[in-house]
Amino acid sequence: MEKIPYKTYLDEAEMPKAWYNIRADMKNKPAPLLNPATHQPMTAEELSPVFCDELIQQELDNDTPYFPIPEEILDFYKMYRPSPLVRAYFLEKKLGTPAKIYYKFEGNNTSGSHKLNSAIAQAYYAKKQGLKGVTTETGAGQWGTALSMACSYFGLDCKVYMVKVSYEQKPFRREVMRTYGASVTPSPSDTTNIGRKMLAEFPGTGGSLGCAISEAVEVAVGSEGYRYVLGSVLNQVLLHQSVIGLETKIALDKLGEKADIIIGCAGGGSNLGGLISPFMGEKLRGEADYRIIAVEPASCPSLTRGKYAYDFCDTGMVCPLAKMYTLGSSFIPSPNHAGGLRYHGMSSILSQLYDDGLMEATSVVQTNVFEAAEMFARVEGILPAPESSHAIRVAIDEALKCKETGEEKTIVFGLTGTGYFDMVAYEKYHDGEMSDYIPTDADLEKSLSRLPQID
Repeated sequence: MEKIPYKTYLDEAEMPKAWYNIRADMKNKPAPLLNPATHQPMTAEELSPVFCDELIQQELDNDTPYFPIPEEILDFYKMYRPSPLVRAYFLEKKLGTPAKIYYKFEGNNTSGSHKLNSAIAQAYYAKKQGLKGVTTETGAGQWGTALSMACSYFGLDCKVYMVKVSYEQKPFRREVMRTYGASVTPSPSDTTNIGRKMLAEFPGTGGSLGCAISEAVEVAVGSEGYRYVLGSVLNQVLLHQSVIGLETKIALDKLGEKADIIIGCAGGGSNLGGLISPFMGEKLRGEADYRIIAVEPASCPSLTRGKYAYDFCDTGMVCPLAKMYTLGSSFIPSPNHAGGLRYHGMSSILSQLYDDGLMEATSVVQTNVFEAAEMFARVEGILPAPESSHAIRVAIDEALKCKETGEEKTIVFGLTGTGYFDMVAYEKYHDGEMSDYIPTDADLEKSLSRLPQID
């Protein structure tokens, strides 16, 4: 594809007309997906039984800087994009900080989160290919909700495997998916071979994203006219989510502001990767510098305590191998309230950037996360999702450091969505029943010891 200057992709509404592929500017490209049987890089042909054809091309492309957004997707985006970049004046006042705090709010759509940005794209490509439907997994439910909406829009069937602990904690999120026509199954389930195996090996388990992925892939591969789609981790997802960062950069430039610190919550990497993409691009090209912080739950610390190695993307070990920071595909996090930040690994793109020292990572415990969430809700008027609240926690901490030093830094964080379906978590926090679980080194070693051996 011919390289076209970025500005030609902007319309008068200041919404990007192309997704930005950060890999084009990375000197060290993300390691390729490997075939688990041969340990050779996966080809498009090998991926075709699982993923949609055009999404495979996006997944494997390391060189094309911009992908034009199809008109049908742009038309859908116009229902809720551009999303607002908001200055948190009241939070600044509450903290007494000289820092400027901005948040990019992705919760102003019916799905309640940023996940719709990629869901509508993946549903579009599935429809364009003439498929009957898609399968997927969901953790906290935001991705499943977004995909059910997107499939309804294009008339596709949608089968969702929802991590069991979230299925039980968030019945209303489940019902939103069903309202849009999706079938929702708690994972692990007795409807798949992998689900039955997990139930036998771990009776009473609350499940994991890795297990739900395995079930969704098994059903997709075994059902004619279906493909599997994923809401995070994959290169194609970070590509679609780049609209978040592109809009943020446009808004900051219009305001005459330059971010000093950019903060995002990190589970699989979709929100963080999307938010930082144009800023990291400038950093990679030597045009500007930013301090970028990934925030993850202490209960599932893939970047801060994981190992950078090839690992299975799913618990059932049927998916390709990805080189990433991982806790091991068999790691099952505690059934706490970290929402969708429970995946055992991290995006290969973000893992490479982190390993290259281009961004930082930190972990936070959930009681401190909900303390920050409550403060934000009281002064800014939005009840944040637990995932987003990890970024809020560190944004507050950084703003308080500015208060101590007197530095007038500009802090930008991603408010990925709303928490109105997370009231069980807020109830546990308010009732003093929320505890802080941090896995021991021995806990992590159990799953890390099972990493595949790659020559």
